[in-house]
Amino acid sequence: MGDFLYRASLAMVPPLFLGLTRILYATCRQQIFGEEHRDRCAAAGPYIIAFWHYGTYYILHQTRGEAFVAMVSASRDGEFVARALERIGFVTVRGSRGRDKGGLKALLQMVPWLEKGRNGAIVADGSQGPARVVQPGAILLASRTGAPILPMGWAADRYYAFASWDRSILPLPFTRIALGYGEPLYVPSGIKGVALEESRLELERRLNALYEESWQRFGRQGH
Repeated sequence: MGDFLYRASLAMVPPLFLGLTRILYATCRQQIFGEEHRDRCAAAGPYIIAFWHYGTYYILHQTRGEAFVAMVSASRDGEFVARALERIGFVTVRGSRGRDKGGLKALLQMVPWLEKGRNGAIVADGSQGPARVVQPGAILLASRTGAPILPMGWAADRYYAFASWDRSILPLPFTRIALGYGEPLYVPSGIKGVALEESRLELERRLNALYEESWQRFGRQGH
């Protein structure tokens, strides 16, 4: 994509996407479960939402207008995501996967925002996957800030799945959606080594349990 076309797309695509999806989501019927977990986190202070990449679109719509800081890929494609998020009230920091230097730098940039009272948002399986395998970013951020990690997941009765590594989905118009919050995960300060891996696996377990519960509400094993 040429520079002019890229800049023009950056100006047009994010607001168009947000407008169209807002109309789409308004036609859907939503049921929420696990709200007590979200309320407990919100009452205690800043928290970190963690979710699988396939469900990013709807979860970010659900948190629009709230005080969040999110880590977004430093790629050219990531710029579209960053601009869309900033339009719905997010602060964004740029990085890639939590286990490389770019991702670590972005995580460190998120810390002062949580200290100022913003919540954090992290795609648990990163920008490149593997799908539904937790990368360590959320664990490291929680350890550094003391904020609990709040798992989120959702499913739809009818949806369209993109041909991507994670099979990202959009609900079809007038469908039913189940949005769930899981039990928060608290991570000790200064975690590393075996303890870090145990927390990573526990977050993965909780996210996958929430994933399965969401889809089972529509008689499915997954998307």
